[in-house]
Amino acid sequence: MFVRTASERDLVAVHALLVETWHATYDAIYGAERVTAITDDWHSIASLKARLTRPNSEFLVADDGRRLGGMAFAAATTDPKIVLLNQLYVHPACQRQGIGQSLLDEVEASFPEMDTLRLEVEEANAVAIAFYEANGFRPAGRTANCGGNSGLPALIMEKQLG
Repeated sequence: MFVRTASERDLVAVHALLVETWHATYDAIYGAERVTAITDDWHSIASLKARLTRPNSEFLVADDGRRLGGMAFAAATTDPKIVLLNQLYVHPACQRQGIGQSLLDEVEASFPEMDTLRLEVEEANAVAIAFYEANGFRPAGRTANCGGNSGLPALIMEKQLG
């Protein structure tokens, strides 16, 4: 799979990838009904479309020409030296093939001026935490509102660059 910038024509496939990945990852934690509500909100086509035009951001997909195997979205914060990795998801059937690594590498390359890459991750998502730790991220705190106003607790992790 190769990593490229997402376009509007990718949004239906990105939405489907996110819904399937979220259910596979989070149904056991939050329950299928809550996961459906979250994906309907956070991963709606309108929400994804808004990310395409967000300034100082990068919306990426991993594509093999037939399907999308993963996606990532990152955006600069009010501090231009800190970038927030809002999303990095790999389809369950495509995990452990280097796609997450490729997406993460491209996010880092997309923001050469940043000093810190920050993310929020569900503390029960041990696979994701292990991936981020293996890539140099360290715990930096906790939040009670993952993604802004969700009411979902999360671990904040950061990677210092440069």
